[in-house]
Amino acid sequence: MNSAETYPVSLVIDPFVGERDKLTTFFRPFVAIPILIILGLLGGASFSWYNSPWGLEIPIAGFVILPTVLMLLFRQKYPRWWFDWNLAVTRFSMRVGAYMALLRDEYPSTDEEQAVHLDIAYPDAANDLSRWLPLVKWFLAIPHLFILSVLAFVVLICVIAAWFAILFTGRYPEGLRDFVIGYLRWELRVAAYAFLLTTDRYPPFSLD
Repeated sequence: MNSAETYPVSLVIDPFVGERDKLTTFFRPFVAIPILIILGLLGGASFSWYNSPWGLEIPIAGFVILPTVLMLLFRQKYPRWWFDWNLAVTRFSMRVGAYMALLRDEYPSTDEEQAVHLDIAYPDAANDLSRWLPLVKWFLAIPHLFILSVLAFVVLICVIAAWFAILFTGRYPEGLRDFVIGYLRWELRVAAYAFLLTTDRYPPFSLD
């Protein structure tokens, strides 16, 4: 079985059904400003684990990261409410990312799941997470971060191409959609490993 299929992180974004909203698509970067401000206030607009185009990056300042490192190091515990907060912020960020990537037309909700289905398995910290590995996960993830930073520019080209396609044809080319969602899945797996610290399984180099 493909390692990406069994990784304890999942992301499914429902295909858009119906006629695309060409007006909000045309003005998407401007229409999204209010929700981007809210996301920035939650997460810190100047923080991200790498620079990703068109608002696709997930801010890290809003996550409980350093306290989780210390808790795992000294107590081997991952408080459930810290996990729930991190998961909720990740879901919200991904809804905004899907909207900015033109994958969906409905305005991102701050709390409802909508069409972006994201799940991260809650870890058994005492049995499944290393006490010391959280100290170096960011370093071990550097190859992923480098590749994702390069792919981010490809994603930007895909989103711009999809922008034109939606305006002229009313549809998002399936190949471009699959690539953008694959990129978001890859990004999410790296985030869960290196920053949310919910798994010690090294992320696969895969868009699947």
